[in-house]
Amino acid sequence: MPEEVRIVTRRLHEFPEDSWRIERALDDGAYESARKTITSMTPDEVVAVVKDSGLRGRGGAGFPTGMKWSFVPKDVFPKFIVVNHDEGEPCTFKDRQLAEEDPHQLLEGIAIAAWANQATKAFIYCRGEFALGSRRLDRAINDAYERGFLGKGIFGSDFDLDIILHRGAGAYICGEESALLDSLEGFRGQPRLRPPFPAVKGLYGRPTVVNNTETLSALPSLLENGAEWFRRLGTERSPGTKILSVSGHVNRPANYEVPLGTSLADVLTLAGGMLDGKAPKAIIPGGASAPLLTSTDVAVDFDSLKEAGTMLGSGSIVFMDETTCMVRNALVTLEFFEHESCGKCTPCREGTWWAVKVLERIEHGEGRDEDMDLLIDIANGIDGRAFCPLGDAASWALRSNVKLFRDEFERHVSEGRCPFDGELVGVSGSPARHEGLGGSGTAPQPGAGMPSDAEPEGN
Repeated sequence: MPEEVRIVTRRLHEFPEDSWRIERALDDGAYESARKTITSMTPDEVVAVVKDSGLRGRGGAGFPTGMKWSFVPKDVFPKFIVVNHDEGEPCTFKDRQLAEEDPHQLLEGIAIAAWANQATKAFIYCRGEFALGSRRLDRAINDAYERGFLGKGIFGSDFDLDIILHRGAGAYICGEESALLDSLEGFRGQPRLRPPFPAVKGLYGRPTVVNNTETLSALPSLLENGAEWFRRLGTERSPGTKILSVSGHVNRPANYEVPLGTSLADVLTLAGGMLDGKAPKAIIPGGASAPLLTSTDVAVDFDSLKEAGTMLGSGSIVFMDETTCMVRNALVTLEFFEHESCGKCTPCREGTWWAVKVLERIEHGEGRDEDMDLLIDIANGIDGRAFCPLGDAASWALRSNVKLFRDEFERHVSEGRCPFDGELVGVSGSPARHEGLGGSGTAPQPGAGMPSDAEPEGN
């Protein structure tokens, strides 16, 4: 039976009632790693440890964290740390849980990164919908200031650090680091032309390190235990653990922290297997933008998934069974990308709109024989031609659905209807029929109960 290896998620599992409170965090050793790092290590030594560990960014790109830090010029000030906490990839919910249930681990990681890069100010760009998480982060920041972990001369050193929490407005494009920086500066969130890269010219034109929430949350345990310890987990080129947000037709959807290199089959076992014992039909291995897989015999790490023609991305894994209409899956996915396109470039703005219109007519029984080739042509016209990866991601998802399940698309056309209509249930749990032109067909949101921004009783 496969098991989790809980490092980043350890505290929130061991102390589920109050893991987010500073009293519990301090009792569990929070901020000791940052204290030791800042008072007994040079910035270059910290960068060297992170480089040697092989830690790769956990936000999607998988770029080596230590190498990213090494690009920051040493003699240019001020410098900034920016936390990408704008987790907007569909079916991804790991960063939200980390902020809600262990915000002090994130703040400690920020302090370590700030010392390594000699940045005296950090910004947490928090997705606007994360109401509970933002409140707990805000409280955690205030508590850290009161205890001298933030502000002037932290941990009794001569190093100053301020952290500012900034809530976005729910734009997926702001997960792209340069669009995030534009939004943080008060402009419309749209990607910038690179180079120059943020490490050289980022926020307010100054050197900026942009790291993901999970990446920074891994730093306290890494600096406490060392690079060699970190490399004992995972694979040679993908060391450490990764939090996987598992959902879809599984018995126990949740976040699971496993060593990189764990097979998809073992991840499925951790999630309790498929509902009703059905076999997986399609698997999204790294968020909606990742090309689909049809087999669980693949290791979950950056390189194995790349060799399989897809990517780890955000670490969101969605298992879909035989009840899933793949035309509808493609339609829901492309509707998301069309809606979230910032409109800056023509390939993405027009291509995603066009793809949605073609998919709508196929799903509604009005498809044409040439539509499948047309969809592939649209995908090829977006891929590599969009201003930022959002357009590329949309094209990968579209192309993958059509190529792997072309027979299903053709059946929609030949029968003049969705073969799943009124018979089966789709991956969202709602009827497989696509209701209404332009609608997503996803399950409705709760209309009653605790508001999304309400604090649970007693917290």
